[in-house]
Amino acid sequence: MYQFNFSRMVEEVLLLKKNIFAIIGSASQNSSNERLVESLACKMRDDFNVTIFNGLKTLPHFDPEQSLEKVPRIIEVFRESINRADGVIICTPEYVFSIPSGLKNAIEWCVASTVFSDKPVGLITASAQGRKGHEELQLLMKTVMARFTDETTLLIQGIKGKINLDGEIVDESTKDEMVRFAGAYKCLIKTG
Repeated sequence: MYQFNFSRMVEEVLLLKKNIFAIIGSASQNSSNERLVESLACKMRDDFNVTIFNGLKTLPHFDPEQSLEKVPRIIEVFRESINRADGVIICTPEYVFSIPSGLKNAIEWCVASTVFSDKPVGLITASAQGRKGHEELQLLMKTVMARFTDETTLLIQGIKGKINLDGEIVDESTKDEMVRFAGAYKCLIKTG
């Protein structure tokens, strides 16, 4: 006689979900970027298991002499998290017309590896302005051969007025943009 096992069913469903590694580019605790990704992760929970990484400050400064040999353990773990993920989302502010130094540092640690090669990525720049930082992020991700489309990149200008402290998006056009971004990202993951 067959007995229904709910926990087994839940385990099987979780195994079917794709794993996403989300990198927060902001150096601030409880930043708008982190709240935005938490909101996105909540909306995508039926399709993805999202792990949010907000520890860029813990990574050592890039050292090319340690990039291939004597790689710091924390960098090995960071690279492996990217490598094992089915996809990556990067959400970052713009600092002085560029991406934050902590995010650039993390990407530099990955250049000598292939962890981003053909990896489906979603790129969100959420800042006061953000245009230059968004362009730079796309250039860097092309350089490490990540796979993304125009639809899986999103620039949100004036983010502080578009999301509240509870992580709820209060601007209707931003809500619509996030829905489109999530749909496009889901398609990118399925094709990869």
